[in-house]
Amino acid sequence: MKLLLTIGAGSFIGGILRYALSHFINNKFLSTFPFGTFTVNITGCFLIGIAFAMIEKKDISTEMRLFLTTGLLGGFTTFSAFSIETINLFKEGHTAYAFGYIASSVIIGLLATYIGTLVVKQF
Repeated sequence: MKLLLTIGAGSFIGGILRYALSHFINNKFLSTFPFGTFTVNITGCFLIGIAFAMIEKKDISTEMRLFLTTGLLGGFTTFSAFSIETINLFKEGHTAYAFGYIASSVIIGLLATYIGTLVVKQF
């Protein structure tokens, strides 16, 4: 039960952070392209790269590992929002935006995750 509450607390915080960042970005970039979710996903990929590299490098408790990865970053990243936004872009006839969103999210997300691991390896 303690582990579930730990994960839940991380998810709670991650969800709030996701909403705040996405809302902030969407208010700055008024566009059909979902910049808020895109920014959250790329940031989340970068942070999970850092988290996993730190976990490999240091002795981090199971509770802290699950709080950070499954909880905080799982609550922060928004792949389900990415999916529905992509479907909506297709439905609304914004095919180029949809494919651009898919390609850039996957490619830049993977790159951000890799860079996150490199950042930790440098220290």
